[in-house]
Amino acid sequence: MKRIVFFILLFTTCSVIAQEKITTNKAILNFEASVPFFEEITAVNNSVAVVLDPKTSTLLCTVLMRDFRFKLDLMEQHFNENYVESHRYPKAVFKGKIAKFDLKDIDETEKEYIIKGKLMIHGKYKEISVKAFFKKAFGVIRIRSDFPITIADFDIEIPNKIASKIAKTVNAELNGVIGNDERTLITLK
Repeated sequence: MKRIVFFILLFTTCSVIAQEKITTNKAILNFEASVPFFEEITAVNNSVAVVLDPKTSTLLCTVLMRDFRFKLDLMEQHFNENYVESHRYPKAVFKGKIAKFDLKDIDETEKEYIIKGKLMIHGKYKEISVKAFFKKAFGVIRIRSDFPITIADFDIEIPNKIASKIAKTVNAELNGVIGNDERTLITLK
């Protein structure tokens, strides 16, 4: 009798754990706003927070704007002080619903999903739809997504004298490994 109760509790615990949110604070977001024949404008942020809630098929990404690193210090300064005004708008947030997502379907083969949600940058919200690719590898979930961000959609003002040197649409790329704690490893086996 004790064994039966033990196994019931064990399987119940695993089912509950499987529904927990899966997180990381180490996803990477790269962006490029370069225009041909001018200085390359690229940056990387290595501390993006990503939360995947399998129960609700929701993905949440939070980016601290001051954590973007540029090739040139002056670009980083202008980005923070003049364009995204990171002292007033310290973070960007994306929260979206993953269409037809089920954690049980994630395996070693990369699968494409559509995520529809709201992106908030510079205090402005915009509904967007992005493609994301998920796969399981070594007991964790890998995610990658490429998506364009139109600067004008977020009221980011670029002075006329340098506007031709900065792309009107920024190409952003998210890469991350989520679920690297013991509870997540149990859910993905």
